[in-house]
Amino acid sequence: MFNLLCLFSLPSLGPKRLLASGKASIVPEKSALFICLGNICRSPIAEAVCKKVVVDLGVSNRWHIDSAAIGPWHVGNPPDPRAISTLKAHGLSTQHRARQLSTEDFRKFDYIFGMDEENMDALKTRTPKDSKAECLLLGSFDPSGETIIRDPYYDRGDAGFEKCYQQCVSSCTEFIKKIHEK
Repeated sequence: MFNLLCLFSLPSLGPKRLLASGKASIVPEKSALFICLGNICRSPIAEAVCKKVVVDLGVSNRWHIDSAAIGPWHVGNPPDPRAISTLKAHGLSTQHRARQLSTEDFRKFDYIFGMDEENMDALKTRTPKDSKAECLLLGSFDPSGETIIRDPYYDRGDAGFEKCYQQCVSSCTEFIKKIHEK
């Protein structure tokens, strides 16, 4: 049985979905996917941060946000404990489990963000011809000009994770503000 009966649009509320229960739910207008090498450090931090940013800016009902990995090494695993600890220190949490980037992601998401040039190269080689996604370097939105969000995986301690978190906050905030200024 299908839950979705029809899709319609109300000018003031954006697209709506009428469920079998008779209740309408808002269909997100935009979507963003954050990727990194293994989906256990940078991209789950960026995902959690961006979800908080859209809540803080009052546009969370307009966004679908997720994260994924370039490679399969950690599929099914939770984020690195240091990533979880860093998020927790800032009042955030995640239930995310690592997953690998799929061809369908390029058709599903409006924006796919890489963390460094290696990620961007991988995105370029995997982008299908019918992709709707715009692939962007997340750090290119960082007002400080630091475009690469360095992988803290091999670092000792939490300092690299805190730096990653701060870069994600500034980059995600600037990106979401820019999109909603249009």
